[in-house]
Formats: sequence, C-alpha cells, structure tokens
Amino acid sequence: MKYISVAAAAFMAVTPALAQESSDPIKLTLHDWSGQLITTTLMGEVLEEAGYNVEYVQADYIAQFAGLKTGDLHVAMELWETTAREAMDEAFATGNVVNLGETGMMAIEEWWYPSYMEEKCPGLPNWEALKDCADAFSTAETAPMGRYLGGPVTWGGFDDERVEALELDFEVVHAGTDAALFAELEAAYQRKDPIMLWLYSPHWAPAKFDGKYVEFPAYSPECYNDPSVGVNPDAAYDCGKPTGPIWKAAWAGVAEKWPNAEKAIKNFKISNEDMGAMVADVDLNGKSVDEVVAAWMTENKDAWSSWIVK
Repeated sequence: MKYISVAAAAFMAVTPALAQESSDPIKLTLHDWSGQLITTTLMGEVLEEAGYNVEYVQADYIAQFAGLKTGDLHVAMELWETTAREAMDEAFATGNVVNLGETGMMAIEEWWYPSYMEEKCPGLPNWEALKDCADAFSTAETAPMGRYLGGPVTWGGFDDERVEALELDFEVVHAGTDAALFAELEAAYQRKDPIMLWLYSPHWAPAKFDGKYVEFPAYSPECYNDPSVGVNPDAAYDCGKPTGPIWKAAWAGVAEKWPNAEKAIKNFKISNEDMGAMVADVDLNGKSVDEVVAAWMTENKDAWSSWIVK
C-alpha cells in the first residue's frame, strides 16, 4: 500500500544529518482498524516530508512483535495498553524492541451495551447483573446463552478467558473486521435489538450511541497472571481490561539507522478528540484515509512540523 505525500514541497531539503542516515525504507505496520491506519499514515507522511523513504506493511496486531524483534518490521504506531501490554513487556525484555513513548491518546476497550438494554437487564452496568440476564443478550444462534460480539481474533483481549473465569453464560463471537463490528452495532441499535460488544475509544461510536461500559472487577497485572488473585481463586482473567496510553514501539535498530526519524516518531502526539473526528470522517462520512490525513496536516502544519528534527 502506498500513499501520496500531501505536502511535497515541505521539508524536502535533506539536512547533513539526514544525508548520513540510511535511504532504506522505514517499514511501518498497518492493521485492521481505521484509527490505526490514520495514525500510521500520518506518521508516514511526516517522515516522507522529512525526506525518508517509507513502506507500509500489513501485519497482525500481536504477531507483528516477531517482525519488530528481527528488524523485518520497524515501527508500530498503536499499541494499546488495554490489549498489547503483555506482548509489549515480553518484546521490550528482549532488548530488540524499544518503547518510543505515548501517542497522546488514552485507550479504553471494554464490553459495552446500549442503554436500552438496562430495562432487560436490571443491575447493569455492574457485571454481576449479567449472571441473571445473559439470555437478554441471546440471539437465535446462541440462545439461551448471551452473545458477546468481540473484535477480530487478532486483537487479543482475553474475552474467552474472562467469560470462563467469571462463569458468565455468554458465547464469544468474533467479528471478522472492525467495519463488521460497528455495522452490526449500527443495525442492532436502530432496531433496539439485544447486543453486547467490544467498544473502544478513541472512536466515534461512544459519542454517537447512548450506552455504557460494563463495570468488571478492577484490572491488575496479578489478575491476569495469578489465578489466586480476583473473584475466582481458580482462574486468571477474572477482571476488566486495563486502561491507559496508546504507545509507539520500534525495532531497536531504528535509533542507529534512522536516528532523526526515531526522534520524530517519539515527538508524535495526537489527541483522542482529533483521532475520533478523523475516524468518523472515514467510517461515517466515506472519506479515504489519505483525504483525512491530508486535511489534518493542512490544518495542523505547525504541530506536525515541530515533530521533525531540523
């Protein structure tokens, strides 16, 4: 996948420092949700404006760490504290992958339901209410068990483990794509059909639809790693998902091969609000990722220009 540079005249003069850096392409990973495509394209455009060659490589969210360790992949622009923490910790511990800091966005990923479901399941948003009303979330395919619509399998998240650990009468069904996940939410919401699904922020959906996140027992690393911790003394993952920053990471060799590019990536910062608006433009308004990135860069030239090391 190749994107067209949006400001070809800017920053094209190669500095002496850049001239000493590799002309090999910097490989940025692409995943399967709009926000990540926007974040990565935006960073790629800025690097191109600074004179670097950029290549975009499709990669699975968790599996990408294997390529980052070997240097076959170079930069990952969206690693969510909510789902990637264990994979990040393992990769950072090898010394072959380094943390390039926060993106500026804060992540929430959790089970979510429309507010109209509270009539059918009194006690929500407390998770324990689901023990008595799982059937309210059932479909023809899962009845009498409730259905939880999770994200694509590649996103991780331990939802199957959580259902088992908390002894919930729910069947986890994974959406094939990000678009399919939200198309199903849109359809169910319009008909007021039962639905429980994985929702995340930054995204347009929490603002568009009236609903709430389920309140599970508070997350702790021990809950994920030590079965004795939590409400079920015999199982791990008996708690909610973590929340926290969305991180950037890179192959450790980036610092030596493209030192000023690494600094630009570290400098990258964007807000949940800006990202939510851009995702809405793509998902709801039918604009392309390229169009949305180009518009943001035109309106925020001072911001992204400051990321580049002069």
